[in-house]
Amino acid sequence: MNLIQVIILGIVQGLTEFLPVSSSGHLVIAEKILQIKSEKIAFEVFVHFGTFMSVMVIYKKEIWGIIKALLQPFFPSKIDSFSDESRRLLWLLLLGTIPIVGVGILSERAVEKAFLSVFLVAIMLIITGGFLLLTKFSKEKRTRIKSMDALLIGFSQVFALLPGISRSGFTIGTALFLGIAPKKSADFSFLLALPAISGATLLKLFECFKEKPPTHMVFNYIIGAIVAFLCGYIAIKLILDLIKKGKFQYFGYYCIGVGILSSIFL
Repeated sequence: MNLIQVIILGIVQGLTEFLPVSSSGHLVIAEKILQIKSEKIAFEVFVHFGTFMSVMVIYKKEIWGIIKALLQPFFPSKIDSFSDESRRLLWLLLLGTIPIVGVGILSERAVEKAFLSVFLVAIMLIITGGFLLLTKFSKEKRTRIKSMDALLIGFSQVFALLPGISRSGFTIGTALFLGIAPKKSADFSFLLALPAISGATLLKLFECFKEKPPTHMVFNYIIGAIVAFLCGYIAIKLILDLIKKGKFQYFGYYCIGVGILSSIFL
């Protein structure tokens, strides 16, 4: 891939990782349209790191609290200033991560084959769109997430292993259907992305060492990571703004439209 191609895919990855439109689905479509193949594992590692950092920056306060809660048992005399809410959030994120860890490992090969079919991506995008449109019927009831909520949201994240199913769309949508307030739903979804993104990145990292990309490509990948970071940051801020205004479901029309067009022309 040349620098222009890396930047294009970096933009697609960064924006669609957090917008409820499926990053994996859009990458498959972008590669098909532009005749680009992001087959380099190193590229995946870099752009995922970029999107990972966008969440870290926006939720730095919450993440710092989680880190202190995580380390406190090992350094009780040095780390004693963190809230019970941070410990509770850590527990909820661990619960929400369990389903995708188990299912992701078992279904890795089947998922890889799914990325070869643009038609499957189109169908999954239409399903995502329909799911998003239904969220307008959800009723806001509470701001506190329960353990069972976290587990159910975690199971909804499993569906996003299929290209075309939006991770953020399904996790935020599931939280909304459970009666959780929109802002709280989005916050939990984005924080839940951290274990998923970091896990996928670490798995690819081992393969990346075998690939050993040339120096000039490493520079391109760094640019791709920066682009993905900036676009990821913008996407998160955009979602947080739109969900407060009750416009989250509007992404459903977009997903259905892209799905239909892709199924016809690609």
